[in-house]
Amino acid sequence: MDKLSFLKQYRKNIEVVSNKDLLNMEMESMPAQWLEIFQETDKTRRTEKLIDLWKSVCEKELSNTILYLTDNLLEFELVVDNEQYAVLYSLKSDNDEILYYEGGIPNKSIINTEMEQSWANAPVSIKEFYEKLHNGFYFLPSRAMGLVPLERITHFEDHEWGILDELDEPLGINMATTYGFFENGMGGYLAIDLNNCMNDLATLWFTNDKPEYNLNFWDIVDEWIVVGLQDN
Repeated sequence: MDKLSFLKQYRKNIEVVSNKDLLNMEMESMPAQWLEIFQETDKTRRTEKLIDLWKSVCEKELSNTILYLTDNLLEFELVVDNEQYAVLYSLKSDNDEILYYEGGIPNKSIINTEMEQSWANAPVSIKEFYEKLHNGFYFLPSRAMGLVPLERITHFEDHEWGILDELDEPLGINMATTYGFFENGMGGYLAIDLNNCMNDLATLWFTNDKPEYNLNFWDIVDEWIVVGLQDN
């Protein structure tokens, strides 16, 4: 099965943006840094610019993820799905399989009304990732094992959590201001209480186990992304 046919199993309308269309794109379509990367015709230089962008945004926070990308990135392409642009990463796994990861092109207009006011309280490092690098970065088939797009972030107050009835200790987060930015696809979330997130404090939340509080958000994200890349 060719790549596009495989992808269409999960995204019916996904298409790869052609080189001709890339060269004709304007800054209104995507941020300047991404436009520069995709309009670079030299493949080696284009990859270098991609890695440089990752480093400029989150070299400290996602050092292991960036190292994995540097060593295992086979190619990356601009794709479009229902008028939303994203970067499709083809990555080699430890089993020599090709894994497809998606990173949305940043677009501030997608911050939904529900979260707009709270977004101002988000840690700077998280805002920079979503606003300068990617609107989420995750395994494309499952849309998990990564940072989810802003429009799909879980607002904890909007969900029924059966685990709450089983907790012996007082809840350590405010459900009204807590959002799950990372999903592992198996009932695990990495969440930020936007009213209590100094120093990138986060909560590891499970649907079937007690939560773990006061963890460093990026340490967990970096570890989980790499685990997903290695184990898929």
